Amino acid sequence: MSEIRHALPIRRADDFAQWYQEVIAAADLAEESGVRGCMVIKPWGYGIWERMQALLDRRIKDAGHDNCYFPLFIPLSNFEREAEHVDGFAKEMAVVTHHRLVAGPDGKLIPDPEAKLEEPLVVRPTSETIFGDAMSRWIQSWRDLPLKLNQWANVVRWEMRTRMFLRTSEFLWQEGHTAHADAESAKEHTLRMLEVYRSFADEQLALAVIAGEKPENERFPGAEETWSIEAMMQDGKALQAGTSHYLGTSFAEAANIRFQDKEGQQQLAHTTSWGVSTRLIGGVIMTHGDDDGLRVPPAIAPVQVVILPMLRGNDSDAALIDYCEELRDAIAKQDALREPVRVQLDLKPGKPAPKRWTWVRKGVPVIIEVGGRDLEQGKVTLLRRDKLWGDDAKPAFAGPSRLDCVAEISGLLEDIQASLYDEALARRENAIARDVDTLEGLTAFFSSEKRYPGWVEVQWSKPTGEELQQVVDKLKSLKLTVRNVPINAAPVEGTCIFTGKPAVERIYVARAY
Repeated sequence: MSEIRHALPIRRADDFAQWYQEVIAAADLAEESGVRGCMVIKPWGYGIWERMQALLDRRIKDAGHDNCYFPLFIPLSNFEREAEHVDGFAKEMAVVTHHRLVAGPDGKLIPDPEAKLEEPLVVRPTSETIFGDAMSRWIQSWRDLPLKLNQWANVVRWEMRTRMFLRTSEFLWQEGHTAHADAESAKEHTLRMLEVYRSFADEQLALAVIAGEKPENERFPGAEETWSIEAMMQDGKALQAGTSHYLGTSFAEAANIRFQDKEGQQQLAHTTSWGVSTRLIGGVIMTHGDDDGLRVPPAIAPVQVVILPMLRGNDSDAALIDYCEELRDAIAKQDALREPVRVQLDLKPGKPAPKRWTWVRKGVPVIIEVGGRDLEQGKVTLLRRDKLWGDDAKPAFAGPSRLDCVAEISGLLEDIQASLYDEALARRENAIARDVDTLEGLTAFFSSEKRYPGWVEVQWSKPTGEELQQVVDKLKSLKLTVRNVPINAAPVEGTCIFTGKPAVERIYVARAY
């Protein structure tokens, strides 16, 4: 059998980290900027983010939230009210101290000593404190609750080790903040938003995530509970794809978010926060990408179907273009995944094969090529990106009639969406070891010669304090972390592999991004 000639020069199996960078470049998603750790998101990458935004924003609003916007700059004093919160972010904060530049002795611009701010301003790493400040003004009575807010914004966390989309000094995200009259309502909403993220990640990003609670040491700074969705990448590592936090009353006390209850008594509000970011694009790349580039789930693809006429540069082109325009218009009238199909006719100059591979690397779900013979026979030549290769090591082209192509395009896109999810789910389940019952077995699993070992599900006793820290230190020495305690896990039996005490829950242990 002939060997497949893939579009990328680097294979996942050879160097997954370098392959990831190659996909970003080949799919034209983003590029480095002039600032360390920051990136320029290019139109195709931003188009994917816009699709994510639109779909998730709809879900957030369906859960009763209103969008708003808060300033990029936060007074340092806001953070100082919540000691644990500021300590958790202190090493990552970018701080503005001056408001003007002047020419220095050597002619280079320097901060004007006369323009020093009275109070330093933090470039927002997250917005709990500034939302809390507003909530303290907006909430007076139990009638004002629950207050459910969300903002789409950028944040800055001065990361030491950066990687595009996965960990950058500036990134885009949404962050939701809510206030409730009691703990029960707030905890219920924390889990509701976790489910919003889980269903979004599974149904539209096709990531096949696992939802669960983070252990005590992995909580958001200042939170009482942190919940996450965790996705398995093709190299077996975990990616925290979203988090939802029950903050208790500590942030409300720091920001003085109080309300008069039905009995006329002053009470502290219970608050939550939750967010996902452009890190999700990195998750899509590492879950669905292959040795030919990116594969974009149809739900989030800026273009779901691209039509490539095989132009000859002569008088026959006009009829071919007319044929393709009619095909485009007919496909655009179809619905798939509860939306009109997004279809593009690519008339840019260039040879057919290079143009095809450009779209292959970008990961557009369906590529349709139309040549003179297709025109004569009333057909098209179709390639689905999720199943690119045939048994003969050649692209697996299909040749439906134009009418059949239009009639079947909706079902085809829905099948590709389901296929990518099923593939991710099968990979995840096949790479989770559930038979490890000793610490030695855990060490051996991650020390094996298997290049991408996956995750281990083990039972533990939910240690806290110093006992938990000992477990964390042991896992750190193995470059491992506890990902979460899965919801609806199997019953526990036996003892904790870390403490020897009776087990109370199951956890996932993995290497992670």
